[in-house]
Order: sequence, then C-alpha cells, then structure tokens
Amino acid sequence: MTTRRAPTGTGAWPYAVWALTRLWLLACVFKVVTVPGPDVTVDVSVIYRGWYEVLLAGTYPLDDVTWQYPPGAALAVLSPALLPFWEYATAFFVLVLVCDALVLGLLLFAARRPGIRAAGAWVWVVGVPLLGPTVYARYDLMVTAVAVAALLAGVRRPRALGALAAFGALLKGWPALLLVGVRKGRPTRAAWTSAALSAAGLAAGFALWMPGAFAFLAFQRDRGTEIESLGALVFHLARQFGWEGRVELRYGSMEFVGPQVELVSTLALGLAVLALGWLLLWRLRARSFAVRTPAEAAFTAVLLFTVTSRVISPQYVVWLVGLAAVCLVFRGTAMTLPAVLVLVAAGVTLLEFPVGFVHVVASDAWGVTLLVVRNGLLVAASLVAARRLWRSTVPVRPGAEAAPNVVGGQPSRVAR
Repeated sequence: MTTRRAPTGTGAWPYAVWALTRLWLLACVFKVVTVPGPDVTVDVSVIYRGWYEVLLAGTYPLDDVTWQYPPGAALAVLSPALLPFWEYATAFFVLVLVCDALVLGLLLFAARRPGIRAAGAWVWVVGVPLLGPTVYARYDLMVTAVAVAALLAGVRRPRALGALAAFGALLKGWPALLLVGVRKGRPTRAAWTSAALSAAGLAAGFALWMPGAFAFLAFQRDRGTEIESLGALVFHLARQFGWEGRVELRYGSMEFVGPQVELVSTLALGLAVLALGWLLLWRLRARSFAVRTPAEAAFTAVLLFTVTSRVISPQYVVWLVGLAAVCLVFRGTAMTLPAVLVLVAAGVTLLEFPVGFVHVVASDAWGVTLLVVRNGLLVAASLVAARRLWRSTVPVRPGAEAAPNVVGGQPSRVAR
C-alpha cells in the first residue's frame, strides 16, 4: 500500500508566510504601522459606515452617487453586524481577514487533488500583501473569495459554479465573467441555467427587501475617466502641454474633468465592447476545453474588462490576483506569465496608491511613470493571456480539433 505524498508547498510554509504578511496588513489598517499617502481606511470608517446606517434604516443609499454597486453589496456593508461587540471598522477588517484565510484554505485543499498544485496558494499568499492595506479596506476581497470558490467548485459541479457566479455578480458585477469558459454542452447548460435562476431569484429578493436596489445603475452610467485608468494617461500627458482640464472628486473617486474627457470615456466603452466581441468570437471558435479552461477564460476576461474600464481602482487588482491563483493551481496552465505580470502590477499599484498618489493627482513625472508601468503590465498581461487562451483552445484550421490539453499527466476530455 502506497502512501499519498502531500503536494510540494503544502506544508507549514504557506500558513506561516500568510500569517506574517496578514499581520502586517492588519497593523496597517489599525494604524500601528503608517503607510505613506492618504488614509485608505476612510472608505470603511466613514463611507461604508454611512451606508451601513442607511441600510439599517431600510433603504439603499438612493441619494448617494458614490453607491455604485449591485444590491448584493449591501450584504458586505452590513456584514460587521455579525460581530456587534466590535466597532464597525474593526469588525469589517476581521471579516476580510476571514475571507482571506478562506481563499488560502480553498486553494490548499484543492492542491490535494490529482493534477493540482500548491502554486496557486503561493500566488494568493504573495499577491494580496503586495497591494498593501487598501486590499483590507475595501470589500473586493470578499467578492474575490466567492469567485475563487466558484471556479474551484466548478471543476466538478457546474451548477455550483453558476450559482456562486450569480451571487458574486450581485455583489460586484464582474464575477458574471466566470461563466464564459465553461465547457460547451451539458456543463454550460447546467452552469448558465443555475446562474440565471440564481440571479433572478436573488435580484427579486433584493428588490423586495428594500427600495432602491437598482439605483446604482444610473450612478455607474454617469461616471467619467478616473485618473488611474488607461484612458487617463492621455490627460496626464496632455497636462504637460497645457491641457486646461482638472482633477475633481466625483462619484467617489478622482476623475478628470475638462475638454475631450467625455470622448475618451466613450472610447473606453468602445474598447470594452470590442473586448466583449473578442470573447464571444473565442467562445464560438473554441473546441478544446480542459479542466483549467474556465479559470483561464475568466482570468482573461476580467483582465480585458479591467484594462478597458474607465476606472482601474487599486482594489480591482485583487480580483486578478485571485483568478491568477486559481489558474496556477492547475498543472500545465498557460497563464503563468500573465499571472507573474499581475503580481508585479500589484506591487507597482501599492507604489501608485496610496504611497505615490499625490504624484498621480499632480500628473508629475513620478506619478505618470508609475501609472504607465502599472497599466502597461496589465495591458501586457491581457494580451498574453488572450493569445494563450486562443492558442490552447481554438483549432489552427477551421473544423480541426485543437491539441488536447494535459492535466495531471493525462489528456483532458475534449468537448466536440
């Protein structure tokens, strides 16, 4: 009788490094350690807390344009009520820590399966602290935990993937993209039907729960070009040549206001439409779906919509870190290089916000350099991921099957 050996990297080291790095993050958000730049915890202690009071009164924040989230976000904002013996911000940070630990546990548990490895857990352990305290001062890590659980559950249970993706989408929209790479045929029908039914039921429940569940749609529609986005680089550079616009706090973030801003915002939406078109074309042309394809497709899709967004807030990168971690649990994944690029971008993001944010607002040389590097890394990751996803799933000749992907030393099943 042979004893099954634990996968390399699943000993005590991931837990030890996770504990040390998360202790540092907690020290930052509790202000034991001071990180240069603006106070990132204000969103929790002031904005989230304000929404919390409004939600407790029985309505969504109908008069607050900074509320730009699907109705499920109310659950994240209200979650500190689970720990009533602590002050709101303290309870929120602890709950984010719990979600962080949950993701690590899911990745390490998955590493016990054949064909799975612990590299994904290490991506999570390292990637989250690279973003600095902002990652614990927003609810995006909670959403990422749902997305990671969805993709890992979807390996064997497409319906679970669909239900969790729908729940995640009602928390913050982007987890709907988790469905794009589900293997064609019965798994797609199961996942997409589960997602549709779950989304409809949850949306109806939120609408009946409190008034104003979908007021966020108008607030989101009116957003402009945020100063950290790819399109914002046009105006950062234009300011060096006398552009007459300015930076203002609008809709909860720093945006450019002035000549041609609306045009650039429209172009960004156009790029997002092109990204959607590419994903639809890929979906139609793809023939070879390995066990890792849903994770790789989701990672690619979220990368594409992140770089084409009018807003690239620092916390968005935690979505990419989580999806990269899921990709790298699979042996033979094509997403190693894009994942590394995302990890480097996470480190640069910390330098950009909060450390160097004053330079970004001022559009000085250091601020523009940080944005060019961070956004350049994300664009490169997007292009590489898209190319590799296409090559691994789309046949070279029309009507031909792509080469089978190998998982755990055996060819994966190919959907025909």
